[in-house]
Amino acid sequence: METNDKQNSTWWGSTVNKLKSALSRTKSTLVDPIVHDQITESNVSVKTPIIVDDDYLEDLEEKLIKADIGLNNAETLVADMRKISKSQNWTSNEVEDFLKSEFTSMLAHADKSELNIQNDRLNIILIVGVNGTGKTTSIGKLAWRFKQEGKKVLIAAGDTFRAAAETQLEIWSERAQVDIVRLADGADPGAVVFQAIGKARQEKYDVLIVDTAGRLHNKANLMAELKKIRSVIDKHASDAFLEALLVIDASIGQNGLQQAKVFAEFCPLTGVILTKLDGSSKGGIVFSIARDLKLPVKLIGLGEKMEDLRDFEPKLFVEALF
Repeated sequence: METNDKQNSTWWGSTVNKLKSALSRTKSTLVDPIVHDQITESNVSVKTPIIVDDDYLEDLEEKLIKADIGLNNAETLVADMRKISKSQNWTSNEVEDFLKSEFTSMLAHADKSELNIQNDRLNIILIVGVNGTGKTTSIGKLAWRFKQEGKKVLIAAGDTFRAAAETQLEIWSERAQVDIVRLADGADPGAVVFQAIGKARQEKYDVLIVDTAGRLHNKANLMAELKKIRSVIDKHASDAFLEALLVIDASIGQNGLQQAKVFAEFCPLTGVILTKLDGSSKGGIVFSIARDLKLPVKLIGLGEKMEDLRDFEPKLFVEALF
């Protein structure tokens, strides 16, 4: 038991440290302007007295909106603080405790944050998102992760609109040492998925990861392609377990919500992969995704290494922010 406790403690510490490093820019915009202590000349931290009045709450709301937490979330949080504090004198400690509680509550709006993989049947992971969000990189890292877990993995290069997308995906499949189904440039994406499903069934793959095109400038084509791919999956792999994940670039903040709404129109989503958190100050988008879209963030990108695509743990995320 003691050994397990030590291992858990080490895992917790290393994970929090990785998150702290990746979330440093988000912390500087979302937490630091709100929760801060006074530092004396002798380098001693002194808790800052805070009068939670209308001026403070107005300033707080403005800072939260700037940190990309979302207008609705900011208004709700400020209303909750107004009700709880009732113009009391708080310190930065109380503000911090309040924010931790509120952030945790926001993330509770989207449950089942873990990536759901079942061992007794084929798992299909449909990846959608705008080009440039880190979609191809996420597929490669996800394939590598499953490979490390001992699973047999196949990738379907369903973004046939861009030849570069298929080539990049082939490079990632080689790095991850997994197989790929790729047809001629410009081929029907549905045909790619159909062939991949047949290969996955015949050769008993555990996981099939499907890439798709990300052309928001032409919604009609996007809708037609996604609907066709879903139709192929529903018809030829109805017994498979399906995850449909939207890839969002954290650095674009609230614009990611608009992307999510467009894709959700065409393809029912089960979760989000939030990339580039390590280089963004707009990690507050996590709370908007959970509360406004009711979608769980399942994976987060914390760096360039293969192992830097991590499971999203709401409790750890909030812990790392503070």
